Amino acid sequence: MTRTRFDKATLPSRHVSVGPERAPHRSYYYAMGLDEEAISRPFVGIASAGNDSAPCNTTLDAQADVARDGVTAAGGMPRRFNTITVTDGIAMGHQGMKSSLVSREVIADSVELSMRGHCYDALIGFAGCDKSLPGMMMAMLRLNVPSIFVYGGSILPGHFHGKDVTVVDVFEAVGGYAAGNCPLQELIELEKVACPGHGACGGQFTANTMACVAEAIGLSLPNSNMTPAPYESRADIARAAGVQVMNLIERNLRPRDICTREAFENAARVVAATGGSTNGALHLPAMAAEAGIDFDLFDVAAIFKSTPYLADLKPGGKYVAKDMHEAGGVYMLMKTLLDGGFLNGDCLTVTGKTLGENIDEVTWNPDQKVIYPVSSPISPTGGVVGLKGSLAPDGAIVKVAGLHRLQFEGPARVFDCEEDCFAAVEARTYREGEVLIIRYEGPKGGPGMREMLSTTAAIYGQGMGDKVALITDGRFSGATRGFCIGHVGPEAAEGGPIALIRDGDRIRIDAEAGTIDLDVADEELARRRAAWRPREHDYQSGALWKYAQLVGPARTGAQTHRGAKAETHVYADI
Repeated sequence: MTRTRFDKATLPSRHVSVGPERAPHRSYYYAMGLDEEAISRPFVGIASAGNDSAPCNTTLDAQADVARDGVTAAGGMPRRFNTITVTDGIAMGHQGMKSSLVSREVIADSVELSMRGHCYDALIGFAGCDKSLPGMMMAMLRLNVPSIFVYGGSILPGHFHGKDVTVVDVFEAVGGYAAGNCPLQELIELEKVACPGHGACGGQFTANTMACVAEAIGLSLPNSNMTPAPYESRADIARAAGVQVMNLIERNLRPRDICTREAFENAARVVAATGGSTNGALHLPAMAAEAGIDFDLFDVAAIFKSTPYLADLKPGGKYVAKDMHEAGGVYMLMKTLLDGGFLNGDCLTVTGKTLGENIDEVTWNPDQKVIYPVSSPISPTGGVVGLKGSLAPDGAIVKVAGLHRLQFEGPARVFDCEEDCFAAVEARTYREGEVLIIRYEGPKGGPGMREMLSTTAAIYGQGMGDKVALITDGRFSGATRGFCIGHVGPEAAEGGPIALIRDGDRIRIDAEAGTIDLDVADEELARRRAAWRPREHDYQSGALWKYAQLVGPARTGAQTHRGAKAETHVYADI
């Protein structure tokens, strides 16, 4: 067999390509047009979450195909395959959203199974919409073969009445329409221009937040992920990923070498500094578990609390991902964070260099307006805050970026599902000063831990965003703004305090102190707990039932398996 610079004796693909006993396996590769030399190369899985479900994903397959060229040029054999996505903007506000977080697990599992089944030696993952980013990176950490993550890029902003707009403006206009503040014709005109082409949602919502995480944690090439999807330079990024993954194979540089505890801390810093999605506090613990690292909601929250808020990005600020790209990207942000002592520069990255070495190649741009220096931050603490108290003993999370009010106290108004709360909001039967509670929407209770953007955007569109608070054991979109607290644990389905709240109970929230408390006497809560009974949800078969049986608490990332700490072997070493 023709020899290459790569020794297959220790690579997984030897099990399907080396030796007389693998002749049947090789026959399949000859059927696909490969020759002996091509089969002798390392096999690189190129996983794409591309599909026609939404603009977030429509360019991914084409980008993945360009990565093949880089792999081939650098001596590898590319093997592309696809995985699913559930696109949150379309799943939002109805029962389809129960599928969203579940899809993160399905993506990670399906990539793992395809890689295991075909014995691929390395992985390049292309993702565009919210859960496909952490799902792809979870698979990389689980498999621990040399890997590079590539984001498909954000959408360009739409333009309406002389302003840049995103899909969030449409969600909020729905609330404005319900309140009589937005004519129907204006809503129709807005929906037609808010999303002008390919790419993921443009603000610092979950997709862009996790794209920043991928660079900060070292799994993506420097300053690659903020490049918008329509830009021709995305092809160069895909090709470079194909070349570089071959270098990683040669060096045997793996995701767990890169994604250390310190790298996760760097990633959490970047989430906070960008005013990123609260979902970062769900995905980082899940990713860490895949590497055998304990890193839960409280660890993330402690880092958030000590990180300055620096990037003026929507939904709390003015700018979108395209603007951040033009300002210098994630590395421009990390330049000032490192200078301020907020990052560990010794962490390795997929370049083979340390984060600090990569940052050294960046020159601070004092003329850009998107990213503030650490010496004069937007605010001294991060855009996302962790909470804990008698209402949430296992923690909760709130995005404070853009909020002017960090304390709230008021009577509870309780709803047992999102639809009931949205109906009350649409009918405007709620009152200023109330704390709206949406429960039984957690990982087990939903099941699926739905996002609440339709409800929160409607509240904001009615001009009530700073006049009520909303608390849920479900999640919020990265696009949510207002006093909205999610990930409350223990969740209602497990009998957490949120299950015991009644209309009129006083609730106190202090995002500055990091507390969230239910003002009900212990004796009364004990009586309510004794009377409480678990609720049955409507999903008693299929994927959602299976998920509800396996899923753990939001505090540790809502995982569905035991993580690397329980493993007895790593796929990369089979």
